[in-house]
Amino acid sequence: MLAATQPAIAPQPISILLVGEKEEDFFLIRDILSRTRRTLPSELDHAHTLGEAQKLLRQKPYGLILFEHETGDAEAVRLLSEFLHEGVTIPFIVLTEDANEQTVAGIIEEGNWNCLAKSQLDGATLIRTMRCTLALHGLKEEKLAAEELLRKLSRAVEQSADTVVITDREGNIEYVNPAFERLTGYKRDQVLGLNPRILKSGEQGREVYEEIWNMIIAGQVYRGILVNRKKNGELYHIEQSISPVRDPDGRITHFIANGRDLTERNRLEEQLLQAQKMDAVGRLAGGVAHDFNNLLTIITSYSELALDELASGNPAASKMHEVLLAARRAAELTRQLLAFSRKQPRALRVADLNGVISRIAKTLPRLIGEDIEFKFIPGDGLGPVRIDSLQMEQILMNLACNARDAMPDGGCLSIETSNVILDASYVHPKKIQIPVGRYALITVTDNGEGIPPEHLPHIFEPFFTTKPAGQGSGLGLATVYGIVKQNKGFIWAYSETGMGAIFKIYLPCVKEKTAPTIPLVQEAASARGSETLLLVEDEAPVRNAAAEFLRLQGYTVLEAKDGAEALALVRDCPSRVDLVITDVVMPNLSGGSLAKELLRSRPDVKLLFVSGYAGETVLDHKIFDLERNFLQKPYTLRQLSAKIRAALVSKPEE
Repeated sequence: MLAATQPAIAPQPISILLVGEKEEDFFLIRDILSRTRRTLPSELDHAHTLGEAQKLLRQKPYGLILFEHETGDAEAVRLLSEFLHEGVTIPFIVLTEDANEQTVAGIIEEGNWNCLAKSQLDGATLIRTMRCTLALHGLKEEKLAAEELLRKLSRAVEQSADTVVITDREGNIEYVNPAFERLTGYKRDQVLGLNPRILKSGEQGREVYEEIWNMIIAGQVYRGILVNRKKNGELYHIEQSISPVRDPDGRITHFIANGRDLTERNRLEEQLLQAQKMDAVGRLAGGVAHDFNNLLTIITSYSELALDELASGNPAASKMHEVLLAARRAAELTRQLLAFSRKQPRALRVADLNGVISRIAKTLPRLIGEDIEFKFIPGDGLGPVRIDSLQMEQILMNLACNARDAMPDGGCLSIETSNVILDASYVHPKKIQIPVGRYALITVTDNGEGIPPEHLPHIFEPFFTTKPAGQGSGLGLATVYGIVKQNKGFIWAYSETGMGAIFKIYLPCVKEKTAPTIPLVQEAASARGSETLLLVEDEAPVRNAAAEFLRLQGYTVLEAKDGAEALALVRDCPSRVDLVITDVVMPNLSGGSLAKELLRSRPDVKLLFVSGYAGETVLDHKIFDLERNFLQKPYTLRQLSAKIRAALVSKPEE
């Protein structure tokens, strides 16, 4: 089968511009070019003046300019100079008759490529001069392009964020870029001629380096992650690739190593892992919180009922007290889990931070012991903050316990508040995003044993503890961290071994006015009453214990196992129901939906919500004002009694 003959592709004609006044020169050159159209296809245009030539040059790209020198030496040089300054790289041939050697040399120096005497303007000479000029121009263009490429490559390597190291075949360093200098601390003149083994950290065995050398000397590319050592001794991880460089004959002459610093990526991965760990534990804590809190409520309730029935001095009373103490410790552990996972329900109020801490500070000396001096130094001019006073108590209690454990032989613990403005100069060096603005700063300082530097990065991790087994849950500082972050604040720890520790907590100030303080629920006495209560609880043991206790306090108690049964009871009950105490999450009809239905028919009814679920679940059920009409499980019966009494005596406008 015969192959089809492919027609030859005709070369693109060169556009030539003749600049000169003489028409006879134009016709002569056009005639010469027409006779050589096959070997040098071209199109010829004619410009009589410089202005006309400039106009044509703006309209059409030309590959060659023939310039008649009679136009004027000065004008010719000026025009050529202008073309060069404007970036035009069109080759020129000056057609001249009377120019001396100096003038011709000056014209060519301005960027022109050739000069031809008119007396020699025959076909062969003109075509030869044109070919020579175009060839020289092509060579110059290639040279300029190569130089520009080299400049780009040089800038790219010099400005690269990754390290670049070039060595000879023996491994001696011939070049390092600025990124290498910034990362390692070595200056270029300090490493030239040395071997990259100056970066060896000792973290990799000798066999690793032997494997790398065998790979690259065999012409293969090495890719891997290495641990290197900076000039100051600090270790860093680097993602390294090493490639051989060959000459035109294929022989390896050099090696080029590109490295990417993994410090920031590793830090982000650690943060992500920490966040995932906290989220996983938080989900676990939130998932078991309801059942665990209901069980603890049953334990504490029946323990209290049993204690009330025991005569004074009964040996069983001390045993029941131990049961109650164990249940309360378990309840505190649940609250810590929910706090550090940021799922703890909050009763936020705009408050004066000094006033809140002052009340908490009164109880701290008993917690830390008499051998530790305690000081609270309130600052002036603090802005109001939106906080939950119970959460603030958790923060200070945990920090105080940590300080106490760090000062077994006594010492000093101080809490100080101050007003600070965080500006860009403070925020910028930090590794996390911090909004600028006004903050209330709480500084907790002790002069204890301090925190070893290897432990400091981990102190806020859940379950991290340096205490012996059985002496710490590892949730104290994780709880503090979780509460601070939940309140859109920031916490930093500063410590050195033997120099004590400083914790700084920044809480954002708000513009609202400080709200009046609501007293915390107390357990000191059981508040009695004679009102009618509707107790709605799907857990029968919880409901039975609470109902028995409240009846002993003088209340009339109606019981319902869910929201639907509670609605039926209210409809059928001829007497007034003074207070509805309802669980939040129940089958058939939730506490939030029950409250909505009750308020339609009895807008004057008062409500008290209880729940063992985490805060997010409670808020999803549209339960409002967590401080006034909400009680978190597990609670003691006396806490329940006090909360009921507070709800009954509260005014509707409150």
